[in-house]
Amino acid sequence: MILMHPKEFKKVKNNTGYFTHNSLRNSELFVGIDFTDNTRVNAIIESYDSYILFPSDNALNLSTTSPKRSQKPIALFLIDSTWACAKKIFTKSKNLQQLPHMSFTTQKRSEYQIKEQPQENYLSTIESTYEVLKLLESHDIESYDTAEIDAFLKPFYEMIAYQKKLIENPKSNAVRFKRYQ
Repeated sequence: MILMHPKEFKKVKNNTGYFTHNSLRNSELFVGIDFTDNTRVNAIIESYDSYILFPSDNALNLSTTSPKRSQKPIALFLIDSTWACAKKIFTKSKNLQQLPHMSFTTQKRSEYQIKEQPQENYLSTIESTYEVLKLLESHDIESYDTAEIDAFLKPFYEMIAYQKKLIENPKSNAVRFKRYQ
């Protein structure tokens, strides 16, 4: 379940939450800030073993521990936004605060080269989802065709390549930041 901040919703050309949603056949996308009274979100929380992908000291580390708690299927909530806006979604949504946290350990650095992450090992939404999918597969919770999982990040890489071309073109009007000479 992808919980997208309204500011991210407007960024259709470089929003990795959209790429993630479009790449997962069983995902759902919700746009907002406070999901406390969202009927569908609450129904999912009630019907599934639900987690929120959110780093914390007591988060279940998917790199070492299986998240399977019962016979219920797992639902994972991902917040798609800047870190500041993600914290706002989390603090406003009382139902999300009740969910167990899930995280993973990685040494990878984000390949989202045009956007700076707040910490060295923080990843974009689509990169995090890719890591989670591979870890869920290692715990025999998910199963994916090799070609499907290998192609998962392709739209992300194509977006980065396109944006780098725009940045490198001194005549591009699409770039909204000052070029330093």
